[in-house]
Amino acid sequence: MTQTRNLHTATPMARRRLLLGGALLLATGVSQGAEVTLPLAHAFPQHLAAALARGLPLTVMVSLPGCPFCKAVRESHLAPLLREQAVAVVQVDMGSALPLLGAQGQAGTHDEQVRRWGVKVAPTLLFFGRQGTEVAERLVGALLPDFYGAYLAQRLETARKSLA
Repeated sequence: MTQTRNLHTATPMARRRLLLGGALLLATGVSQGAEVTLPLAHAFPQHLAAALARGLPLTVMVSLPGCPFCKAVRESHLAPLLREQAVAVVQVDMGSALPLLGAQGQAGTHDEQVRRWGVKVAPTLLFFGRQGTEVAERLVGALLPDFYGAYLAQRLETARKSLA
């Protein structure tokens, strides 16, 4: 399925999505240039061990291809933290058949792990600590761009404190 990029020929629902996505991108300062990517998860236990070895919780972004809200969270919030090495983050994609060694060590796909976690909205950020337990409240959606950074900072602080 291709996305319509022309507001004049888009269906009403597609027009609304384009306008909402564009408003979010403008509000968060996300450019229309090349897409920023996060490391894709391939083995949850390894990602968690690497994060904990650095004294950081593992942040997992559940994303959906083509989601403008996911793009905004990646580009405006997670990518800068990743560049500063202030966060250990991987991305897991809804609907993806990419292989993933899951949280309990089971072989599966990204989509299967998303369903195991019970995630239904993209983007959703999950924060994991020792033994693969969630150590902060999930950050679900991205509808309040003015406050998203503060919500993310609060959850990261909570997750970091759980490791102390």
